[in-house]
Amino acid sequence: MSALSPSEESQLLSTIEMFEVITQSQPLDPQSWDILKEAYLKLGKTKDVLNTSKKLAQVYVQLGQLSSAILEYETILQRHPEDKDVAKALAEIETRANTYGAPAIETESLERSAAQPAAKGAPVLGKAASTEVDDGRLMMQKVFVEGKFVSQTDFNQLWITPSLDSTPTGPSEPFLQLLEEKSIIPGDKSLRVLSDRARMAFMPLDKYDVDIETARAFSKDVCRRWCVLPFDKMSRSIFVATANPFNKQAVKEIEGAGKGRIVWYLTSPRDLFKLVQKVFR
Repeated sequence: MSALSPSEESQLLSTIEMFEVITQSQPLDPQSWDILKEAYLKLGKTKDVLNTSKKLAQVYVQLGQLSSAILEYETILQRHPEDKDVAKALAEIETRANTYGAPAIETESLERSAAQPAAKGAPVLGKAASTEVDDGRLMMQKVFVEGKFVSQTDFNQLWITPSLDSTPTGPSEPFLQLLEEKSIIPGDKSLRVLSDRARMAFMPLDKYDVDIETARAFSKDVCRRWCVLPFDKMSRSIFVATANPFNKQAVKEIEGAGKGRIVWYLTSPRDLFKLVQKVFR
């Protein structure tokens, strides 16, 4: 392992501090546990890596993602073959997986899959026609209108789908921010509602040291048009903040840049808008 520079070590410590908080508030978010584990690994914190790996494997089990849990436990045993608890847990999961049929079927919520991109060449689910932009409108309508938080009239008036043909001069104002400005629903309440439905971890972006270089490696137009912000990276993972976790078009354009594995986080629309405005002046 190459020696870390003081700035790299400082950034890793900040990442650990932030993701320790996130995993406490969102204990079933495997991506955050994985990032925390990788940060510990880079700092050589062997005991913390082991404990985090065990927690990550347990999360996979709770989510029904048995093959991922098996892989995580096997990785632990490669490094710690003497760990009897892990060997026992692995045997139990393999028995369970074989009972249901191998390979184990990974289970994910519809809300989570709505935030993930379709495979290359495959049709994007939920799109009525190839010319339409799936910006999350249908899912957001389902959450807020059918959930009786917003009237259909208010939703139609406030929802804006930016044009793909024009160059944005600034960030688009997130739907949640417009709801708050019109005194329809407080920002903290709309975030709680969305977080519960999307099953996406929340990132307090106002407390995070945003990596501007990472952000500016992506298209200014894309980040402004959809009000999303790549705010940090770790190895092959790039963290991106959004206030609309169902926006498949934003996912497609950000992940299409091919700059690494994208990990999405929900954040305050007001903080996000200000940061996108600041980074892409």
